[in-house]
Amino acid sequence: MHNFLIIIPDGGILFEATGIADILMHANNLRPADIQFPLYQVTIATTQPYHVINGASGLNLLADQRLCDLEPSLPRDTIMVTGRGQSEEEDNNIVNWLIQAAPHSERIVSICGGAMLLAKAGLLNGRHATTHWRLIDTLQSHYPSVTVERGPLYVQDEMIWTSGGVSSGLDLTLALVETDYGFNLARDVAQDLVLFLHRPGGQAQFSRYLLNQADSGPIKDLQTWITDNLSNDLSVENLAEKIAMSPRNFTRVFTRKTGITPAKYVEAIRLTTARQYLEQTSYHIEKIADITGFGTSLNLRRVFERNLHVTPTEYRERFHSRNMA
Repeated sequence: MHNFLIIIPDGGILFEATGIADILMHANNLRPADIQFPLYQVTIATTQPYHVINGASGLNLLADQRLCDLEPSLPRDTIMVTGRGQSEEEDNNIVNWLIQAAPHSERIVSICGGAMLLAKAGLLNGRHATTHWRLIDTLQSHYPSVTVERGPLYVQDEMIWTSGGVSSGLDLTLALVETDYGFNLARDVAQDLVLFLHRPGGQAQFSRYLLNQADSGPIKDLQTWITDNLSNDLSVENLAEKIAMSPRNFTRVFTRKTGITPAKYVEAIRLTTARQYLEQTSYHIEKIADITGFGTSLNLRRVFERNLHVTPTEYRERFHSRNMA
């Protein structure tokens, strides 16, 4: 029997943990007939001094154990952290417990912002990892020894598994079942629960560029102009000439004020706008490529595949409005 400890900080999204527990329990239900014992023994642990876990939705979950009562030196097969706490004290309690427990555990897993706690415990040093797309830059800047992957729904680096935001924990858990007990069982669980065993694309398709705007002045005005003129020639040379700067000085000033180079900013705002057209209009992909400045549908496809790991057609199928014009 594989013992599986799920640590749930207070105030999080509870369907992460409950969905994961349901997948593991369903694996127990669908186990081969010749196996008499359950495959997984799941324990839910709260970080609080009481047994009730308060969810962000206002719903509550009753935990099996309090983390403070669990001996970290006991051997465990899997320890999973489903997110960050609501206070530094709560996070530090989890981190300190993980530091003690990790040497005695076969596998450490995080969902969403839980990767920040694994990193703080030193468990991601020198490893590849991921987290929710909103936290990727924070994880990379705070923990430069971690190689942060932007695209995947989850990442395995030996005995450490990390996943992106919220529902990607379900993808990761199915991968754990497949690793532990084989493809057939994981497939059966996914089909019964109407889930992808291997969801197409990565979490990048759900993310949005968080583009910084300059506070004021010519760079801010230029950013507004860029948004209104995406089909123009937006080369660094042309943009620099528009605000009477040399290309070299313009690149330096723009990057300092926005945190991104002009070329990357232009591609990001074009991509963001193309996504909006795919979501909210029935424009042909060639037309979207033209009005957003990518020129051809081939160029648009290349940018989508490089950044979002899906094609424009696949993106439209998954995210278009039901009332698309």
